[in-house]
Parts: sequence; C-alpha cells; structure tokens
Amino acid sequence: MDFERLNSDIKEMRRRNRSLGLTVGALAAGQIIALLVILNLLGTVRTVIVPPSINKSFWVTRDKASSEYLEQMASFVAWLVLDVTPSSIDWKKDMLLGYVESDQYGALKTRQEVEAERLKRINATTVFAPQQLVPSEDAQNVVVRGRLRTLVNGFETTNEAKAYLVEFSYSGARMHLKTFKEIPNASK
Repeated sequence: MDFERLNSDIKEMRRRNRSLGLTVGALAAGQIIALLVILNLLGTVRTVIVPPSINKSFWVTRDKASSEYLEQMASFVAWLVLDVTPSSIDWKKDMLLGYVESDQYGALKTRQEVEAERLKRINATTVFAPQQLVPSEDAQNVVVRGRLRTLVNGFETTNEAKAYLVEFSYSGARMHLKTFKEIPNASK
C-alpha cells in the first residue's frame, strides 16, 4: 500500500469537499436572499389599471394612487357632476354612482337625483371649465378649481370661480369616490 498516494488522495477529497461545501453555502445564501427580495416585493406590487381616459402615465399600489391618476379621476368626476344638461344628467349620475364608495352611495344618489330634478324643472345647463388641479397623494384627494357657468333656458345666469374637493379611497384595485363637495375658493 502506497501511504503517500493515499495521503494525497485524502487531501484532494478534503479540498473538493471544502469547495463543494462553499458552493452549497453560496447557493443557500442566494436562495435566502431571493426569498427576502420576493417577500419584500409582495407588499409593493403596482397594478396597472385604466382610468376613463389616459392623458398621463401613472402608478397605483395596494392602497394609494399617484397624483397623475388622482388628477385624471378628479377631472372625470368633476365632468360627471358639474358639466351636465337636462338630457345628460341621468346617465352621468348612473356612471358616477359606479365609482362611489358603498357607505356614501345613498347620500350621493339622493343628492344627484334632487339636482337632476331641479335642472330638468328649470331647464338649466351647467358647464365647468377646470383651471387648476391640486392633488395630494398622502390624503388621496384633489382640489379642482375652475369656472362654473349656469345657463337657464339658454341664457347665462352665473359664471363664477368655484373650488371642489374630490376625495378618493383606493381598494380592491379600484378607485372609489368618497367625497365631492364645494369648498371656499381661496384664489379668486
């Protein structure tokens, strides 16, 4: 038996075992890092959704939307609520109610039905021209400033600067309208 040859074979096997052990350790560390990255990304996945019309690129996460998306939705909601005629208010009301948060649905539906009846009774048209949109990503709302014209039987009765607060909640991959209300217009 050649002792020197056996001794060198044992050293060679130990060297190979060390390199295989380091390789297995590196692979295990890589798996752990990949798992941590995947777990970290689970909460921050952005879902691409389409608003009524696309004017700018935007992003949404699990519970927030970008200011660009808020602007687009606020201008759409303002158009549905404020830019109406006696013949368009009913279908715009129905479209708006599809975006309303469930706990606000009844109150907003009643408000829009009363407004529809009033507009039809006096044959009025309102036209809103947005001039400024001020979004807040943190609060998920937009202040919409512009001019609201009211025409009764084709004659202009008012043309005023107005401001409206449009508040949203984002859940279930969908934007919901929480509040649409007039606020004092600071920039007259």
